Amino acid sequence: MIANQSQNYISPQDYLTGEELSPIKHEYIDGQIYAMAGASDAHVTITGNLFALLRSHVRGTGCRVYMADMKAYIETANIFYYPDVMVTCDARDSAFPNHKKYPCLIVEVLSPKTEAFDRGDKFSDYQQLETLQEYVLISQKRQRLECFRRNAEGFWVLQTYNQGSDIHLASIDFRTSIDSLYEDVSFGDNEEIQ
Repeated sequence: MIANQSQNYISPQDYLTGEELSPIKHEYIDGQIYAMAGASDAHVTITGNLFALLRSHVRGTGCRVYMADMKAYIETANIFYYPDVMVTCDARDSAFPNHKKYPCLIVEVLSPKTEAFDRGDKFSDYQQLETLQEYVLISQKRQRLECFRRNAEGFWVLQTYNQGSDIHLASIDFRTSIDSLYEDVSFGDNEEIQ
């Protein structure tokens, strides 16, 4: 992400209006906007694979799956992010056509330029979403998925899945093999990952 040079505060409404007209996507953090970079082949393939698997799983349940272009709004922090994949099962989200406030699952595919942010500040921000039950980080360098689950006491507990694992996302009772998630991903081609 690259910060815009302007230090002027931008209201959430002005951000949303501008985002509808912008040819590039921006994330919004408390009045400042940040342009988003493109993604590698592995990143797009992993995201697409997961979206397709989740879409088939939630069909007919009232849950909705979004990929890359739907914003998650963290109202308490005045932040809009574009998760790689997001699932909401909350009917209140139908009132928001360009963002969602009540996701139960958020997924980010890691890249060298964003990994520290996705693991740190972004995860901290996402934790403010009361409906969020799972936050998933997926490596594009090797078969590895980290699932942070909010337990009954409100603590985030990590479960890691590696090569040969069967993945379970409890928030929507979804199961798949890690091989399905990484179908058509060539790790040798990920030298210059964004």
